[in-house]
Amino acid sequence: MKLKYKLEQFRWIKALFSPFTPFKVKWYVGKTQIGTPYFLPRKFVNGKAVPLKVGFSSCGLGWKTKWHEYDFRHEWNPIISFVFFGYQIAMTVYHPHHSHYWESWLCYEYRSDKNKSKRKRVNFCRRKHPQKWSTGSGENKVVTDYWDLILKPKYQRKPNEHK
Repeated sequence: MKLKYKLEQFRWIKALFSPFTPFKVKWYVGKTQIGTPYFLPRKFVNGKAVPLKVGFSSCGLGWKTKWHEYDFRHEWNPIISFVFFGYQIAMTVYHPHHSHYWESWLCYEYRSDKNKSKRKRVNFCRRKHPQKWSTGSGENKVVTDYWDLILKPKYQRKPNEHK
């Protein structure tokens, strides 16, 4: 695989240097059981998939666009794994608001104008890819704007800023 495509698998690391709150890492150490993402770590020998005995396996952020260019869908979180004779050390990257986080970051990374300020890029994405969700109804209705939960305080809307 060309280096260019291999490095693209790790583009999600850029989220650490963006207006988004940092993601978290979850570790697993034990028998091989963490997939990357659908299958256990494996390699291909003569076109056939065989379980990985020793080595590294990784999977970048899984996503797709659905109906239009701003309609991102999160599929799976990035995973880096090391396998050694039936045992595994796996690092899974996640965020408590994973789908809202990654879908919003994808809009920021791929659809906003990189020549503009971070704040303008965030505001553009808030308009194009809103993250307002409601639960309940009537008096019990609760509306959550996930943008307020996934952005660093510096980039959250000011109280008098237009919504």
